[in-house]
Amino acid sequence: MARAAGVSPTTVSHALNGKGIVRRETIERIEQVAAEIGYRPSAIARGLQRSRLGLLALVIRPLHTLDTFLPEGVDYFLRIAGAASLSAMEHGYSMMLIDDPTRPGVPLSALSADAYIVTDPFENDPVLTMLSEQRIPFVTVGADPARRGQFPEIDEGDDHQTRLMLTHLADAGARRIALVTGTDRNDWNLGSQLTLAEWCAARGQRPLVISVPEVEGERVGDAVIEHFFGGDPAEHPDGIFCLTGRHAAGVTAAAIRRGIRVPEDLLVAAGSGAVQNRTSHPTVTTLDLHPEEIAQVAVETAVRLAEGRPLERPISTPPATLDVRESTTRA
Repeated sequence: MARAAGVSPTTVSHALNGKGIVRRETIERIEQVAAEIGYRPSAIARGLQRSRLGLLALVIRPLHTLDTFLPEGVDYFLRIAGAASLSAMEHGYSMMLIDDPTRPGVPLSALSADAYIVTDPFENDPVLTMLSEQRIPFVTVGADPARRGQFPEIDEGDDHQTRLMLTHLADAGARRIALVTGTDRNDWNLGSQLTLAEWCAARGQRPLVISVPEVEGERVGDAVIEHFFGGDPAEHPDGIFCLTGRHAAGVTAAAIRRGIRVPEDLLVAAGSGAVQNRTSHPTVTTLDLHPEEIAQVAVETAVRLAEGRPLERPISTPPATLDVRESTTRA
C-alpha cells in the first residue's frame, strides 16, 4: 500500500495510527488508497486492542434497514444506547455508537474499539464475520440465526417473549392469533415465527403470519388488515401480535377504520413499544424488553472480553414483562 500511495511504510503506519507528524493531504491520500484496494486495518485493530484504548463500540443492526437512525416514536434504541454509554463509563470505558463497520468508506475509527456489542445480528451477518476474522472481541445481543452458539451471545429470551404475549392474548379472549413480523432475517423475527408455529401446532391451527418491512412503520396497517381479513371469515384472527410498536399502531388504526373494534372484536399487542402505543386511542399493550438491563449485561460482557477475562455462560438478561393497556383489556 505504501508503494501505491507513493510514501514510505513508516508514513503509512503513522498516518493510520495517528502517530508522528504527517500532512493532512498525505493522510487523505493514504486513506483513499486503503479504501480503493479494500485494505482493512487488521494490524491496527490488533495493535489498539493490545494497548487498550478504553473504548467500546455499539452496533445496532436493526437501524441498518431503516431510513433513519431516529425512527419516530421508537425509544428502544435510545434507551439501549444511552444505558450502554453510562454503563461503559461505570467500568471506566467510553462508548462509541457506529453504523455497519463493513460498509465501504467506513472511518478507520470504526475498527478502533477494544470490544464490540452487536445487537440483533442478521443471518450470516457480515459484521460478525469481519470481527471474527480480524480477531476483534465482540458479543451479540441475540444470536446470528445461522451461527447460533458460535460467538459469545446474550440470550434475549425471544421464545419467552413470544409465548408470554400469546398467553396474554389467549387469556384476554383471543382464540386465533396472527403474527406480524419484520423482514430482517434476525433471531427476533425468525424465532417468533417458529414459536408461533409450535403454539398453533399444539392447538391444531394453521399459523397466520405476515412479514412486512420495518421501515414502513405505521403505513403497513391497511395491508396487514386486508391480508388477514380479506379472505375466509373462518380464518380471521381475533388477536394480532406485531413485533414492533409502530406496526401495532398502524394495525390498530387500520382495523378501526375498517369498522373492526379494538379490543372488542380484535386484540392488538406489540413486542416492542413505541410512543404511539402509549398515546393512541385505544392505548396498545406492549412488552417491556428492559433495554437498560440488556445494555448493562452487554457492557459487562464486552469489558470482560476486552480485558481477556473468562465469560460465564449462558449469558442472559432479565425476562421481558407485560405493559397491559386498553387494546387487550375487554370489559
